[in-house]
Amino acid sequence: MARVLVVEDDQFVRSALIRHLSDASHSVRSVGTALEALREVAQIGFDVVILDLGLPDLDGAEALKMLRGITDVPVIIATARDDEAEIVRLLNDGADDYLTKPFSVEHLSARMAAVLRRSRAAGGEPHARVLRVGGLCVDPLRRRAELDGAVLDLTRREFDLLAFLAGRPGVVVSRRELLAEVWQQSYGDDQTIDVHLSWLRRKLGETAAAPRYLHTLRGVGVKLEPPR
Repeated sequence: MARVLVVEDDQFVRSALIRHLSDASHSVRSVGTALEALREVAQIGFDVVILDLGLPDLDGAEALKMLRGITDVPVIIATARDDEAEIVRLLNDGADDYLTKPFSVEHLSARMAAVLRRSRAAGGEPHARVLRVGGLCVDPLRRRAELDGAVLDLTRREFDLLAFLAGRPGVVVSRRELLAEVWQQSYGDDQTIDVHLSWLRRKLGETAAAPRYLHTLRGVGVKLEPPR
């Protein structure tokens, strides 16, 4: 059972989500505005937030940024917008996943289960060892990463990706394996991985053309290893 906050102003959609999630034994609260959502998250510990973008008081993209200022709770965007550039911006701003309306309740359930598995796996390893690769230090338990002593400001997904690769230094990991282990999905868009790798490279102070830690092998996968 998960504690779920549904942020949706359409009463019909909202009622359907509440009914479905409650039938699946989740504890559900719902609000219709961004400000109500911020108040709820500040007062109650949720396991996941389902966030609509078309809110009456504040655009959901702005609400996402404000949520990320006060909590690291997983956020699934529910939107009728399918603009690729906007979806990339939402992921960059801290969304954990997104669904384009209309979507089935089965699809929502699968995405929510995957997000919850990632979240619980990240926080559920009391004896996780600190990973060191060159000047990189990744602490899975504290969810903290440093490069040459400086703390890296990583999103949840960027940290999960870095930790997974740091646990396999020098090993080439395929995109399919990254989707399965980091995204908990059996299928998906390679561009999602490429976007996150690009953001991670930027924070590691490197580029695809001049890599230091992250090395892509075209058509094979990616590996993380210390600079030579």
